[in-house]
Amino acid sequence: MTVPSPGRADAATETLRGGPWRRRVRTGGGGGRGVPLPLLVPALLGLAFLTVPLVALLVRAPWRSMPEQLTSADVWQALQLSLVCATAATAVSLVVGVPLAWLLARVEFRGRGLVRALVTLPLVLPPVVGGVALLMALGRNGIVGKWLDTWFGITLPFTTAGVVVAEAFVAMPFLVISVEGTLRAADPRYEEAATTLGASRFTAFRRVTLPLIAPGIAAGAVLAWARALGEFGATITFAGNFPGRTQTMPLAVYLALQSDPEAAIALSLVLLAVSVAVLAGLRDRWMTAG
Repeated sequence: MTVPSPGRADAATETLRGGPWRRRVRTGGGGGRGVPLPLLVPALLGLAFLTVPLVALLVRAPWRSMPEQLTSADVWQALQLSLVCATAATAVSLVVGVPLAWLLARVEFRGRGLVRALVTLPLVLPPVVGGVALLMALGRNGIVGKWLDTWFGITLPFTTAGVVVAEAFVAMPFLVISVEGTLRAADPRYEEAATTLGASRFTAFRRVTLPLIAPGIAAGAVLAWARALGEFGATITFAGNFPGRTQTMPLAVYLALQSDPEAAIALSLVLLAVSVAVLAGLRDRWMTAG
């Protein structure tokens, strides 16, 4: 058997690695492997595409007039309404979204895949289309709204309650997906053991399952709250843009951009700060590896 000389072995190894003429960038955790240039360039372009607009927002911010912009009555009114409506929408999502997630994760039934697709549809549905769908369903002439108006005198469109409904419609899927994933990761044998000891299914869910999936519920609630706080399309379509009643922070940004760009930038920075705070709160869930 012929043993290749060290020089030939080094040349073959160099050829397999891409040749001596190819530039390579070392990485910290790749076991000594480099990043090919055809992958590095688009990666950096993607990073710039996502970060440059945020940097531009910070650079163009009117820092000197920021206190005056953020202490105006209109801004505080919109901020207060946004916080109240986003919190109420998150509460609604928790009440009905957690049982829905449990149903999708624990119960086998025909058409479960279709139900899951319908639940996640608002994630990809254009928000304006969602607002139109809410009008067709809950408007005064909607298939459900006309009965609410006739029987109970309840009118949801262009009211503060309508803002909560629109925000819950677009935010609830985030909660359902997060909780369902946590439920699927949890061991169902704990629930089965509780039922064999005489506990009902609801008692097992309340005393055993809920403590196990509490982190997933908290993460889903934070995501739903952040999504509700930033909702625009469904809100303006279903609830309108009335100051003090339905004008939330995103709607205030849109209105200010037409007449006072500096105020729009200041309001945008508030929403950006909230988003960063949410991401920082979820850093142990999404921003760490392993």
